[in-house]
Amino acid sequence: MKSSNLQKEVDKRRTFAIISHPDAGKTTITEQLLLFGGAIHQAGTVKAKKTGSFAKSDWMAIEKQRGISVTSSVMQFDYDGRRVNILDTPGHEDFSEDTYRTLMAVDAAVMVIDTAKGIEAQTKKLFKVVKKRGIPIFTFMNKLDRDGREPLDLLAELEEVLGIESYPMNWPIGMGKVLEGIYDVYHQRIDLFRPENYDGKRFLPLINGNIAKNHPLYENSVYTKVREDIELIVGAGNEFNEKKIQNGVLTPVFFGSALTNFGVQTFLETFLKLAPKPHAVKTVKGDLISPYHEKFSGFVFKIQANMNPKHRDRIAFVRVSSGIFTLGMEVIIQRIGKKLKLTNVTQFMAEERKNTKTAVAGDIIGLYDTGNYQIGDTITEGKLNVQYEKLPQFTPELFMKITAKNVMKQKSFHKGIQQLVQEGAVQLYQAYQTGGYIIGAVGQLQFEVFQYRMLNEYNAEIVMSSMGSKIARWIDPKNLDYQMSSSRNILVKDHFEQPLFLFENEFALRWFKDKYPDVELKTLI
Repeated sequence: MKSSNLQKEVDKRRTFAIISHPDAGKTTITEQLLLFGGAIHQAGTVKAKKTGSFAKSDWMAIEKQRGISVTSSVMQFDYDGRRVNILDTPGHEDFSEDTYRTLMAVDAAVMVIDTAKGIEAQTKKLFKVVKKRGIPIFTFMNKLDRDGREPLDLLAELEEVLGIESYPMNWPIGMGKVLEGIYDVYHQRIDLFRPENYDGKRFLPLINGNIAKNHPLYENSVYTKVREDIELIVGAGNEFNEKKIQNGVLTPVFFGSALTNFGVQTFLETFLKLAPKPHAVKTVKGDLISPYHEKFSGFVFKIQANMNPKHRDRIAFVRVSSGIFTLGMEVIIQRIGKKLKLTNVTQFMAEERKNTKTAVAGDIIGLYDTGNYQIGDTITEGKLNVQYEKLPQFTPELFMKITAKNVMKQKSFHKGIQQLVQEGAVQLYQAYQTGGYIIGAVGQLQFEVFQYRMLNEYNAEIVMSSMGSKIARWIDPKNLDYQMSSSRNILVKDHFEQPLFLFENEFALRWFKDKYPDVELKTLI
């Protein structure tokens, strides 16, 4: 592929993550976007456990049972001349580490907010990561079909709580039972929620910011209020500024209802115009590798085992950072210098996959893995000798001792632990003295999912005994003395054989620091 053709293909890509607090409608809006892209023909719903109709992007059995997302899904479709890559992230806070890593693989983020609840705890946490990266943030105020908070209050909350400027791309004409539509500021038109109640036309053009006086909506009290709100916004609100959007300083705000598929198409079409092309990626040396660089490179941001339970497969998700992936090409895993030929590579549409022969920067590809890859690995073509920045890894706060319930199934027990730990689902430790297994996690639900998957995917029933919350701190092996360990600071080693202490509480940590002032203790991030 010529460099001009490569640039043309790269510029078509739009790769973004959808973030939100649980139950704000993140997975529902993802499915509506897939419908518009022709990737699916019937949307599921996050209320799957009640209806039996499962969300297409929630493929894991436990997700279908609980009606939640606990893994990141990758979906791709074409729309309006663009190749769209969506990463639907876990909403549950216990799986925020998976979300954080996913955010390293995108060029923009869509923040979904429940209009009745406003900005919630998990949204704040995820927003901080997005803001830190400086990537563009687009806001979708969801559930307009239900009664919610005043739109002006929601915009004020964006600026006061999150510290980001906002610009309303559209404005609701009523909410809940009195929802009539949205006033589309950007396109200067009215988008009717129930066009059949009027003359059947969905869009009404605005002339000088208003609809025709003889239209039945003109005298409606909810429309009158919208005109007042719009005057206030135009007079005192932020100005539309595309450069500020690209820098993540200003968020365009869209109102709609994902469940009723209202306002989603308008959002998608506008988003694709404003969202950025694939960005350059920073190396550990601080260099930037252009997405138009002729040599292929990418990084592993996620590993998932058993996406297809029938085949017990394992997929390494790679964000293509530069060049062109071609089927059968040879790459180098920079961490270990190992060469591999990429002969079995897929791209995704929720639970469906297709073999792919080519991909460019911005695309997400899945490499079938037999245990070669680790999260954070950089893979490159030929002599392109670069390593991309490390991906975030959280320091666990909760710990469990685990053993196999059936000693005759040790092989399945060890295989399951090894594969699930490599995914980053939990972190594995071993006691220095006994060698017993300990797993660490950020949240309790991670343990439940781990136990469920061990049983259902590896046929290994495990016994877990809680150690409660601990403070994990790593120590340089050169400074380690086994006598430093006690019942208040348990000595263990991690998956990479590095020693660390699990402190009982802050008091135990301070006591240790006072006793060994020259010993440096570290966290993961």
